[in-house]
Amino acid sequence: MSAVVSIPRYPGDVTPEWLSAALSDRRAPVEVCGVDVVAIGTGQTGATYRVTARYASDPGDLPGTFVIKLPAQDDSVRDRVVIGYRSECAFYSSVAERVQVPTPDCFYCEISQDAMDFALLLADEAPAVQGDQLAGCGEAEARLAVAALAGLHAPSWCDPVWLDFPGIAFGRPDEAGANGMGEVAKMSADITLEKLGDRMRPEDRDTFAAAMGLVAPWLLAEYERFALMHGDYRLDNMLFDPQRTRISVVDWQTLGVGLPARDLAYFTATSLNSQLRASIEEDLVAEYHRALTDCGVTDYDRETCWRDYRLGVLQAPLISALGFAFAAATERGDDMVLTMLARGCRAIRELGTLDLIEH
Repeated sequence: MSAVVSIPRYPGDVTPEWLSAALSDRRAPVEVCGVDVVAIGTGQTGATYRVTARYASDPGDLPGTFVIKLPAQDDSVRDRVVIGYRSECAFYSSVAERVQVPTPDCFYCEISQDAMDFALLLADEAPAVQGDQLAGCGEAEARLAVAALAGLHAPSWCDPVWLDFPGIAFGRPDEAGANGMGEVAKMSADITLEKLGDRMRPEDRDTFAAAMGLVAPWLLAEYERFALMHGDYRLDNMLFDPQRTRISVVDWQTLGVGLPARDLAYFTATSLNSQLRASIEEDLVAEYHRALTDCGVTDYDRETCWRDYRLGVLQAPLISALGFAFAAATERGDDMVLTMLARGCRAIRELGTLDLIEH
């Protein structure tokens, strides 16, 4: 996307003139005569605003409201998450049109060379609502999420072009990289247990510690099977219409390459309560596998998919621990990590994931 339009740094920079230029950059000229910009969300890694536009004349198919994502207003936070900014902008500018996962329409996407400034102008998905990570989702939402995920994985299945794609935040590691991530995982586990361990059940503490000790070999398992991964595929990063018939997947700051079923297992193990997950996970994996084959994936049988799913559950405690160890602490954040760890550790035990990695 062209850089003819300057990148806004602050919400006050999103003026009628800026929005007019941004919307006219790749389509017929449009004149915006007024804007209202209101903050939405908590903005821990970035700042998100709803932009209401008033047009001077009929805007055609342009929406009346947008969502714009800008860098975090705190420079110290911004410095830490520039990889995520690059990842999300790369997704919308170079990946979204090549996969089939449902996402908001993108009207403007620019990022500076140092990634310290970026702006992402998306369609406002209202009245769609964000999933509730703490409460968990029902079966209808789960099936939507699983089908959407196949739309990301199938078009990128084992395609080597993604191994060197510059927008990847978390690439497929070699042995040294896997060992390094293994050490980071252990450190993150120590931090998490030190601060939250007294709020965890003893069996979950044991499972968590054991799982984080196996991250290095886990990252190298089934190494030749890979696809693009969302990397943080959970309810907080999904929007559902009020009737729960449509889904839109957002927050692409953790775009990665790895064993595809890691995304699937992470979702089911953290976003469904444990009883529901256990009762429908085989059906969900079967639906996911069927969607992959319908989209052209071959030489991948259902039994292998189920094994990959069992392997993939380690993604749940790993991402939970990394997020807790390196993000600013909040009460909701602590509660969410504890919930995700409890669900994820139970899934690891029930699915025999640790034995699968060790043997």
